[in-house]
Amino acid sequence: KMQRKEKDVSERIGFIGLGIMGRGMAANLLKAGFSLTVWNRTIARMDDLVAQGAHAGASPADVAARSDIIVVCVSDTPDVQAVILGDDGVIAGAAPGSLVIDCSTISPQATREMAIALAEQGVAMLDAPISGGSEGAAKGTLSIMVGGDAEQFARALSVFQAMGKTITHVGGHGAGPRR
Repeated sequence: KMQRKEKDVSERIGFIGLGIMGRGMAANLLKAGFSLTVWNRTIARMDDLVAQGAHAGASPADVAARSDIIVVCVSDTPDVQAVILGDDGVIAGAAPGSLVIDCSTISPQATREMAIALAEQGVAMLDAPISGGSEGAAKGTLSIMVGGDAEQFARALSVFQAMGKTITHVGGHGAGPRR
């Protein structure tokens, strides 16, 4: 269990993927006081969060360009790859020094490949598969298992704490549990 420290909400957060899980997670980031830019393939899914104070991103690249930490919560490996590495993906907009957090449960091999591609652009990545269902996402009680650099994990801790209760750093990329 990590000790809760004073919440740091200074970093601008991007959130991509406002499905059953993502919607609740993004709403909790707003509640925690983070500046939030969101994007979803189905544009109407952004309306609620924009009404609550989020900014609407035009594409994953646009969200990345306006964010220090970009959280991705989409369903499967090809979707994650498209959102991160696609033509208008996160990699096209992310500034060196930014951090991508992938909350999807995908192939560890794909995770490592994306982490390498991002690292070549000076962008860090954490893989952070979540469990706890839509109720946990809405209530901010998710369990989050995080793989990646310890320093980036520490940087992102206030983001994880806004979304979940049990936050565990499990080691390097792809070390988190997988289906």
